[in-house]
Amino acid sequence: MNTELSPKAAEIIAHTRSLLEAGSYNSFSYADISARVHISKASIHHHFPSKAELVRVVVARYRIEARAGMAVLNQQLADPLDALKAYVNYWSKCIKDGTSSFCICALLAAEMPTIPEEVAAEVQGHFEDLSTWLTSIFAKGVAEGKFHLKDSPAIEARGFMASVHGAMLAARGFGDPQAFETLAQLSINRLTLAN
Repeated sequence: MNTELSPKAAEIIAHTRSLLEAGSYNSFSYADISARVHISKASIHHHFPSKAELVRVVVARYRIEARAGMAVLNQQLADPLDALKAYVNYWSKCIKDGTSSFCICALLAAEMPTIPEEVAAEVQGHFEDLSTWLTSIFAKGVAEGKFHLKDSPAIEARGFMASVHGAMLAARGFGDPQAFETLAQLSINRLTLAN
């Protein structure tokens, strides 16, 4: 995938991502992007012929960023518990400082029945990417005797992912960024408790 974008296309991507974060796929139109980027809807169509293609590109780029972040955690943190804490801390910081209040793929997953197929495929790809990474972290934690799981690493990884996404939702619902950290920490704490 060509990741080089013109400055205007990059600006369109950035605003689309923030609109997705604020309300998801069905909550905005090219008119909203046009107002933010200060170009005509026709100019947006020049860069991205359809909303589906625009959002697909946003999610594909999001996946690239997420995979790069997971790779950095793998390189920098040998301890699986530290890797999970760093993942949760990343989101905690983003939610607290407002740089990113929600995983856009989690939001889009809630709209799966109504979003275009090409967007849904990217969202599912992100869930698979994250699940695969978390499974490897959980398996390593079990192998090192640091995690005590009630189910397989793959099932526990998906449960952890659901807990993190649920904590994002709770933080938004309560209007309390601290709620994310508190709830996500519960999921980490449960991993280290003996059965």
